[in-house]
Formats: sequence, C-alpha cells, structure tokens
Amino acid sequence: MYALNHSIGRKKVINENAISLGMDKRIVLLGPPGSGKGTQAERMESELGYKRISTGDLLREAVRKQTSLGKKAKEYMDAGELVPNQLVVDLIKEKVEELDGGYILDGFPRTLKQAEVLEGITDIDIAINLDVDEEELVDRLTKRRTCKECNAVYHLMFNPPKAEGKCDKCGGELYQRSDDTEAVVRERLRVYKDNTLPLVEFYSGKGKLVNIPGTGSIDEIFEAIKTQL
Repeated sequence: MYALNHSIGRKKVINENAISLGMDKRIVLLGPPGSGKGTQAERMESELGYKRISTGDLLREAVRKQTSLGKKAKEYMDAGELVPNQLVVDLIKEKVEELDGGYILDGFPRTLKQAEVLEGITDIDIAINLDVDEEELVDRLTKRRTCKECNAVYHLMFNPPKAEGKCDKCGGELYQRSDDTEAVVRERLRVYKDNTLPLVEFYSGKGKLVNIPGTGSIDEIFEAIKTQL
C-alpha cells in the first residue's frame, strides 16, 4: 500500500513541478511512421509530466470501462470496422476536458479535417513535427525482424539479436513481416504524405509549428524537443 501511495504521490509532484516550470502546453505530435513519435511521447510523459493521449489507448480504455462511447466503439471493433471519426473526436473531447496541465496528442489529428474539428475542442499551443528523410525512414522500418516462435521483435540497427537470424529468447528463426517490406513501407509513407503532411502546413500557417530533426540519438532528439517547450 505504501509503495502504491508513494508512486501516486510522486506522480502528483512530477505533474505539479511540470506545471510550475511551464510544462503545461497542449501539444500535437506529428511525424511519419518510423520517426520515433511514440518513444518521444513516452519520455515527455514520464520525465516532464505531460499526459499522453493516444486514440488507440482511449478506445481500449473506453471499451474496458464500458462507457457509453466505449460500448459504441466496441460494436464497430467487434465487426472489424473502423471506428467512426466522430466517435474518436468525442473520446478526445471527453479526455481533454477532464485533464489539468499539459498533454500530448499522439496519433490525432491525422487529417486536415480532424485538425479543424480539434480547434473547436481545445486550443493547441504547439505542434512538434519530427522531420526525417524518407530514405532514412525506409531504412529504419525495413530492418525490423520478428521471431517465428515467440513473436519477440528485434531491430537490426537499434536492437539486433546476439546471433544473426536467431531469437535471443527461444532460438527461433527471425523473419521480416510482410508489412515491413520496402514496398509496403513506401506505401505507408505515401499515405502519410497525402493525409497527414498537410497538417504541417496547417499548423505552420498558425505560427504553431516547430520542426525537430528526427535523426541522432533518442536523448539528442528529446533535448531538442525540451528546448522548444
């Protein structure tokens, strides 16, 4: 019980310190697949006190708690259909209204229309865009390998197995998933350019965009982000 209370108390202190240091901005985090958005969002949450809002996490939480929105979302998810845009927007609205202090929207908005709808929900202070060259992204994303036996995931650049082609955990054979091939990766990047890249121009036009080079070490990128907050 002490450990739990101690953890809760520590989290509260982190959040209060973050707010006192000005870490209370409402942030949209942009960047293509493979740019490291998730990694940086996690560090901003754990080290700076920001609350990370992920649409996927919101949907799972709403379904688990069996809220009215969660029940509606589950009907679509069970049918293998995409959750309607308005339902996702309602979840975002519900979440941001209950938060104090700063937060990061990770994975939303994805389109210009969503960004325009978001303006009616909350005021975004800054949009951080992790900018990475396409060839670098292809190189990163095509180097992921998965174990055929236990599904452990490796990366030939950042987290390579000890023995080439073999899983450290079970010795199983490593393979490249179909969605990690170059053709599929380039298609994902094309979709990103068509749907999400216009958000860069949208927030730039409002004077809220900050471009951060998404190359270098994780620590270097994190420090560059902190200087903008």
